[in-house]
Amino acid sequence: MNLPVAFDQFEYLSIAPGRVNMLGEHIDYNGGSVLPAAIDRYVYLGANKSNDQIIKITALDLDQTISFRIDQIEKKIDIQGNPLPEWSLYPAGVFWAAAKQNLRISGFEGIITSTIPMGTGLSSSAAVEVAFAALMREFCSWDIDNLELAKICQMAENQYIGVNCGLMDQFASANGVQNSLLFFNTTTLDWFPVELPDNVTIVITNSKISRALSTSAYNERRRSCEKALIDLQKTYPGRSNLCQISISEFEEIENELEETLHKRAKHVVNECNRVNQAINFLKDNMLVEFGELMKASHNSLRDLYEVSTPELDFMVSIANNIDGCYGSRLTGAGFGGCIVSLVKTESVNKYVKELESTYLKKTGKEIETYVCKASEGVTVQWHELTASYVD
Repeated sequence: MNLPVAFDQFEYLSIAPGRVNMLGEHIDYNGGSVLPAAIDRYVYLGANKSNDQIIKITALDLDQTISFRIDQIEKKIDIQGNPLPEWSLYPAGVFWAAAKQNLRISGFEGIITSTIPMGTGLSSSAAVEVAFAALMREFCSWDIDNLELAKICQMAENQYIGVNCGLMDQFASANGVQNSLLFFNTTTLDWFPVELPDNVTIVITNSKISRALSTSAYNERRRSCEKALIDLQKTYPGRSNLCQISISEFEEIENELEETLHKRAKHVVNECNRVNQAINFLKDNMLVEFGELMKASHNSLRDLYEVSTPELDFMVSIANNIDGCYGSRLTGAGFGGCIVSLVKTESVNKYVKELESTYLKKTGKEIETYVCKASEGVTVQWHELTASYVD
């Protein structure tokens, strides 16, 4: 995209991608492995460092400007003493978390815009957090890598904003690898890229049903998993998370769990197993089998974790019946947002047209599709004020 002319007045440009999760949904806070990718939709943050203690940010997409003092971040107020608007809590939270880690914070003036649709499960909020964290790392010479950077962003979301998310979203935005999914073990924090075959494309379709994680049932799902783990630890006392329990172990005692806890835990245990299978399928170019795992994941999210919607279910059912689609599933926390499909590259145009037209014909509602590439993680660039950026 061509960035607005306003970006020309800023020396620094921080670019952080959104992410899509191909498999491993609601697993990152349960200690398992996930399989996300950074995608080629971005948050763009232009900024100039200042010598005072004031941070001034203009959100171009919202046509809002906010200023707040570094020493008042804890209070969540602007320089006039008014409550910070919701969008500004994400950068403010990053700076709050960094200060808690004894990292230096600098004042600056910046502007931000994004090509990641908000509230759709593509981690627009995590990308905002990572963009601001990477910028401040550049300004203040933080001696931390991208994994530690992601942890600061997660801390901001958990403790400042109030969404009890795992680390996957911030990790993927910070550590993306071009043309690759990221196998990320959320317990050990070990990870490695898994290259996508050349003949497939990631296609994301937006239901246009927005959801707010902090006011949804997301936190309730996490509490259910924590309760299920406590019950399962009576039999398996050495396990610190649900993903350390095998399918066979779970089956031995699953009937001892209360119905809701049983469903939540069963999804988690089986989803962890699907991610581990998926790695081998991708390495061996077994795309049909990989697609079947995506279908099974969606069914589990619908029936066991209960985070799908009728609209998402219908989109997935259409997608899975289009020639050239290996598999489709909801992506993100659910309760609205997007589905993701793995599609033969040669079939992408036909797939998009058939999915959108069939859904419109059956429902009278329009949906929006993004053909994506797996992209690199966050970068911060410097340029002279006479230069301009073109992505």
